Amino acid sequence: MEQISYTQRICHDQEKVERFLAEQRVGTLSMCDSSGIPYALPVNYVYWNGKIYIHGMGSGRKHTVLAKQPSVCFTVFEEFGTVTDAHPAKCDTAYLSVVIFGKALPVVDTVEKTAALNRLLEKFLPGFFKSPLTGEFVEQYRSSFDNKTVMVYGIEVAELTAKENPVAGQDLFK
Repeated sequence: MEQISYTQRICHDQEKVERFLAEQRVGTLSMCDSSGIPYALPVNYVYWNGKIYIHGMGSGRKHTVLAKQPSVCFTVFEEFGTVTDAHPAKCDTAYLSVVIFGKALPVVDTVEKTAALNRLLEKFLPGFFKSPLTGEFVEQYRSSFDNKTVMVYGIEVAELTAKENPVAGQDLFK
C-alpha cells in the first residue's frame, strides 16, 4: 500500500485510534464491483476484537458486490472544526481519520455472529433490551423485507492508517 505522504499528520497513538474506532458510530464502506464500478456507503459498525463488524440484509447491492469482491476500504473520520489563521492559505481543518484496508467476509460462526450483533445492540441501544440475542434467534431470524437471514460481515484489518490535525479549541472557527 502507498504510504501517507504528509507524515507530520500520522497518528501513532494506537490507544487513541482504537478508542476512536470504538466510539464512532458510522464509517464509510467503499467497495468496487467486478466491472470496476466503485460503490461507497455509510454504515453503522462496531469495532471489536481488532475487526470492524457491519450487518445488513442477505440481499441488495452491498451483499452482491461483497460476494464477488470482498476487498474493501473502510473509513472513519471526525471533523472538529476549521483552524483559523491570519493568512487564508494557512487555514486548515482539525480532524482525526482512520482508513482500513481489508476483506469484508461473511461471519458464518454463530457464536461470533451473535456476539457481534450483541455488540452492535449494546453500542446503538445500550440498556434497551432486557436480554442479549441468542444464537438460536440469530440463526432463525428472517427479514420481513426479503425473507433472508441477517448478514454480518467482519472486516479483518490488513492495513490501517490514521491521520490527525489536533488543535486547541481557541484556534477553531466557530
